[in-house]
Amino acid sequence: MKKIVFLVSILSFISVFSQENTFTNLKVKELSNKIRLNYTLVHMPDELNIYSNYQLRPTMGFIGLNYNIPINDWLYTGAGFHAAFTGDQGGLFTLGLNLGINKKIYKNLYFDANIHFGGGGGYRVLVDGGGILYSNIGLQYKKNNYSFGVQYGNVNFFTGFIKNDNVSFFVEIPSTLRTASYADIQKKFVVNTKSKEEFWIKPAVKSVQQVTFDYFFPFGNSRTDSFQGNKPINNTLSILGFEYQRYLTSNTFIYAHVDAMYSGLIAGFMDLFFGVGKNLNLTNRINLFGKMGIGAAGGRIYQEGGLTMYPNIGADLRITEKFGLSVHGGYHRAIGGTFEAYTAGFSLKYYGLSGGIKDPFTGEEIKEIKTQGLRISAENQTYFDVAKFGIPDSDLQLIALKVQYDLNKRFYLAGEASFAYLGKSGGYAHGIFGLGINSNKFANNKLSLFAEAAAGVAGGGRIDSGEGVLIRPTAGINYHANDDLSFHVSGGQMWSPFGNVNSSNINVGLSYGFSLLNAKK
Repeated sequence: MKKIVFLVSILSFISVFSQENTFTNLKVKELSNKIRLNYTLVHMPDELNIYSNYQLRPTMGFIGLNYNIPINDWLYTGAGFHAAFTGDQGGLFTLGLNLGINKKIYKNLYFDANIHFGGGGGYRVLVDGGGILYSNIGLQYKKNNYSFGVQYGNVNFFTGFIKNDNVSFFVEIPSTLRTASYADIQKKFVVNTKSKEEFWIKPAVKSVQQVTFDYFFPFGNSRTDSFQGNKPINNTLSILGFEYQRYLTSNTFIYAHVDAMYSGLIAGFMDLFFGVGKNLNLTNRINLFGKMGIGAAGGRIYQEGGLTMYPNIGADLRITEKFGLSVHGGYHRAIGGTFEAYTAGFSLKYYGLSGGIKDPFTGEEIKEIKTQGLRISAENQTYFDVAKFGIPDSDLQLIALKVQYDLNKRFYLAGEASFAYLGKSGGYAHGIFGLGINSNKFANNKLSLFAEAAAGVAGGGRIDSGEGVLIRPTAGINYHANDDLSFHVSGGQMWSPFGNVNSSNINVGLSYGFSLLNAKK
């Protein structure tokens, strides 16, 4: 009798344990976010004879990529990245935060108003510190979750000379993100039943994220900027980048790609591309691909509009279910400009399938959901007494966006993009990657400590970082308002091994965490 009771108890425990770890017990939520692409014509300050041998073109075409997240049914926030597209300000890039209102007026017609605060720039003399305040008000037409609109706005580089009213146009496409609370990170949930809940009926999303290492080989009439004497570029440029791919079919994807140079010229060259790609599968591990991107590029090359095309071909080797390697080559060409280069490089790839219990293209059922922790942060960064060339050293204020990807509950990978908005170095930006470690929570689970070691590339604004390589260790403390939201303060040191930057810094930021629902077949 005792053996029977014991056996029943064990079976009951296993049953309860299994119920607690089935996917139906996972508390999930769906964020209906928006990707907004906008285009603005910005008038240049023609009353200033800034260049003795060069006359500014009267307008600059300004494109923007914004990712907006609803706070409630009428208020949204998000982040935006803007770049010069036409004119002669190629290399002007900005990064900032958005806050907006969206209210229905009549049927499919909506009122939309927003404000964007950030930092960036191109030619420092035009933007000085780099701070930008971009406000808009206008109308939006929505149909089937897609929309377009027109707005009247004001682009104001409030530390410099570019500031004027304008009219802009935008299109908006949906981007759904299905997540769970950050409290559920690093857990496995067995998919052993079919759910009729609307959340789980939708298929998973297939994506790829990759870090790219490229080499540009300029030729033709490629030249440096006027500061370097408009000289021919004959040396190789070393480029570090990041790319996100979202699959529309099993072999067709759209992507966004950003690069920064760390060797070959004075630091400051960047690019941003959007495009479409196609895979040709040779085996279940190897495929060929072709891509076509269009976007903006510039900085430390001859003064051009920025509009650039970038066709690319290559091959992928999928090493595991999640990780792979890629080799590729392409042609980077300024449309209507002089810069052109052949390119070659390689990528480290991460394959993602998340947010559902069925493959979106084969219909294959998912066996397991693993929750993966992700934190997104917005920071204000202060760097003290930063070394510059040609202008006095000074403190810098930067606005930063940061992503932390948990490897486990202790260690994480971090990526960050930061742009200057005060400190007379508009156009300075850096992108860094690193490894971090968290402590356990203490003080009633309200506080935790962290430390990071990161390195990357930087340039622009006459910051004396040499060709752009920088290293930055930091340490700080988190205050956890709840499972998902936290505030943090950190401090560290940034230096450039091939330049003269050696600056202490303080960072203050806000973080939002959630769990990605990674699927395993």
